[in-house]
Amino acid sequence: MRRPAGRLPAAILVLLPATLLGACASPPVSDAPAPAAAPATAGTATAPDARVAGTPDRSANPPLAIVTYPAELAEGPLDGRLLLLFSTLEEGEPRFQVSDGPRTQYVFGTDVEGWEPGVAVEVPARTDVAEGGSTFGYPVESLADLPPGRYRVQALINRYETFHLADGRVLKLPPDRGEGQQWNRKPGNLYSVPAWVEWDPRRAEAPGAAAAGSPAPLRVALTEVVPEIEPPEDTEWVKHVRIRSELLSEFWGTDMYLGAHVLLPAGFDEEPDRRYPIAVFHGHFPYDFGGWRTTPPDPDAPCVYSERFDWPCYNRTQDSAAYALYQEWTSPDFPRMLVIEVQHANPYYDDSYAVTTNLGPYGDAITYELIPYIEERFRGIGEGWSRFLYGGSTGGWEAAAVQVFYPDDYNGAWIACPDPIDFRAYTVVNLYEDENAYVLDGDPNGTRRPGHRDWLG
Repeated sequence: MRRPAGRLPAAILVLLPATLLGACASPPVSDAPAPAAAPATAGTATAPDARVAGTPDRSANPPLAIVTYPAELAEGPLDGRLLLLFSTLEEGEPRFQVSDGPRTQYVFGTDVEGWEPGVAVEVPARTDVAEGGSTFGYPVESLADLPPGRYRVQALINRYETFHLADGRVLKLPPDRGEGQQWNRKPGNLYSVPAWVEWDPRRAEAPGAAAAGSPAPLRVALTEVVPEIEPPEDTEWVKHVRIRSELLSEFWGTDMYLGAHVLLPAGFDEEPDRRYPIAVFHGHFPYDFGGWRTTPPDPDAPCVYSERFDWPCYNRTQDSAAYALYQEWTSPDFPRMLVIEVQHANPYYDDSYAVTTNLGPYGDAITYELIPYIEERFRGIGEGWSRFLYGGSTGGWEAAAVQVFYPDDYNGAWIACPDPIDFRAYTVVNLYEDENAYVLDGDPNGTRRPGHRDWLG
């Protein structure tokens, strides 16, 4: 039997502005600090000394680029997804400039398996997926479709490990290394320093190009390694935990971990016998506890414009909300509770919440391993009636799902702007009834459905 939540729903609403500010409609981007950017340097395409022995005959689909790495950079062989990136932007690195927005730069990828140091991986002119290959690009399909011009080019391999699952499957996937499944900043990934090139794919594809002495395929060498990410430090208010999950380790056939950031209530040290309810925030991978600061924001901080919200000084708004939460949290009459943000990245994505055939028992591991551990360590009540869920966007969907899947282990979910709950309203499409996802049903003019709504709905 559940006990009434009392004043906690109102307290959760105080948390929402600070922790969810920016969550709704936000892309899954880790807030882990980015490693130091490699300096951009000028460069030119160079020709290989010879074709790599054993490479397939690509006479009908010639390579437009080849990539290598030296033995001193990593112990081979390597498995993973090799990415070749092109950018027209003057600043920053191409690996941080690919997105699903209109200003995205270009990326082309191909699978590699057993890649040895010094061996060249060829990136063909055209996608070879129809022939059983794995090479394709975005936002254009093939290297041959990349418009001629001046680009900064960079290569990176997102390294995979081999997982021997308990059900007998053997999978090669990229493990999370504390970055929240962000391939462009994953520790241990190899990458090259950006270099300027003059690109014209037609030269390498032209019949008899080699005989005419035209440039050979672009050659790129991986020379850098993404460094390890320093974990956030504990503070007076925020603690960080990481545990080995028995359930997940058994499923994946290797050690698997869950983490969380824990916000302590005011008076935690002064009242050692007091026990607390817990509010669980679900969402994308958090590097540290978000929406919290113990010092007043700088009124003279340079404004950072939010394109997503069309907000001229969005950073100041976030800082003000974070400090307001601290003031409320430490006030005499504010309800005392624990709040946690879960780190549950997995080999597929930056977050998880359920028990599935592919992911394994993440929902069980969070509910029956991680949360009880936190409650025992930080004096939680440890009963279902004392646990509450909240989140926005993907986190809103997760909070709703967890409450449905574990009705006796949680006592309510406060949900903001969730991902679609019902496929009858999957963005602007009813998947069950609409005949066409792109054109309005029954419209004689063939009016197209809008591609998406704006960031505010």
